Amino acid sequence: MELPQSSRRAALVPRLALIAVLVAASLPGTVAAEDLLQVYRDARGYDAQYAAARHALEAGREKLPQGRALALPALNLSGITLYTDLDSNSRNPAIAPSFERDFRSNAYLLSFSQPLYREQNSLQYSQAEFQVKQAEASFGQVGQDLIVRVAQSYFDVLAAQDSLAFIRAQKSAIAEQLAQARRNFEVGAATVADTHEAKARFDLSAAQEIAAQNDLVNKRRALKQLTGKEYAGLKPLRAQMKLAPPNPASMENWVDLAEKRSFPVLIQEALIEIASLEVKRNRAANYPTLDLVVTHGQTSLSGSTFSSAGALQTASTIGLQFAVPLYAGGALRSKEREAAANHEKLKQDLENARRSSEFSSGQSYLAVINGIAQVAALEQALLSSQSALDSTKLGYKVGVRINIDVLNAQQQLFSTERDLALARYNTINSQLRLKAAAGALREEDLDEVNRALAQ
Repeated sequence: MELPQSSRRAALVPRLALIAVLVAASLPGTVAAEDLLQVYRDARGYDAQYAAARHALEAGREKLPQGRALALPALNLSGITLYTDLDSNSRNPAIAPSFERDFRSNAYLLSFSQPLYREQNSLQYSQAEFQVKQAEASFGQVGQDLIVRVAQSYFDVLAAQDSLAFIRAQKSAIAEQLAQARRNFEVGAATVADTHEAKARFDLSAAQEIAAQNDLVNKRRALKQLTGKEYAGLKPLRAQMKLAPPNPASMENWVDLAEKRSFPVLIQEALIEIASLEVKRNRAANYPTLDLVVTHGQTSLSGSTFSSAGALQTASTIGLQFAVPLYAGGALRSKEREAAANHEKLKQDLENARRSSEFSSGQSYLAVINGIAQVAALEQALLSSQSALDSTKLGYKVGVRINIDVLNAQQQLFSTERDLALARYNTINSQLRLKAAAGALREEDLDEVNRALAQ
């Protein structure tokens, strides 16, 4: 009696989950499985790229107080102490006798200056504001990249575990078929060809198992490179989890978001503003400057060249200092032209960033839509493959099917199971990349994926 599709699906789902659990349990040192969110937090504390970006953000934020300081007063204190040993030999002692004299002089100077008009300083402060925005956007980009890299590496390990599990399950099924073929050959119910076919498939599955084990080791090493840890196990996806379509559902909406909010675009927009202000700043190098200058100093002398008597001199000044650049060998005009050329270059970089974001978001959107459709198709194909295997086994028992037919049906079932698991992982990764392309990927999105894992 044939089971309905819903019953067959219910029977398949626990079997797939059991396979994943069994392969995880077969790995050495298994104690407890970690989830995606914990792995991400480990990577955030260990990954060198993320740490470098965090320090780059701290450095970038310091541009703002540096720019503000250009408009604030400057106060300096300097001091000096000198010892002089003077030996004067007169050519006419009757008029000016020879003498030897040594004396000391100590002095300090306190100077204060307040910029009153320096257009360059004002523009540099405005540049600092956009430099901070650029640093924050760059850090946001690295943060998104870390989420994507962790998810990709996490699901790569799960996919490698699944592949190993399916190959081992297939190998076990082929071993049973090989044993049955040998028994049938011994009693004369089958030819030696069935035994040879099953043996060839068994040997091939053994080779595939070795390759799958090696691939799993490599995937685990890649995850360790991100987090600095080796995990006893990783939580798999729930067997009956459903993939949600993108929200908003229109690709045009995602493309529009990517063109406006993606971090590569925000970075280039900040660079454009910095370059525009750099053009103005270099032009302002030709403008006059005006500063308020105040000084106060004191000099203590125990003697001088002309007298052995000491003195204490105190002087204070206050005034305006005005300066006009007249000619610097053409350097100022050259820097202005250089800044203008860089500004035009960054305009093209911005356009390229927008086009790249548009393409990336569209590509990720299609990957999500096609991935969801592929998962649905493979779920149906899995049911069909299971039905085909059941029918082939029954046909083999009654003599209307041969051993190779059973082996092919088994291989088709396990291949479909593997492809279905991989399609789910790829679709989830595409969903994260879609949000990253639009500059909307956050840790909360990773937490949502994490809730889809088996608890």
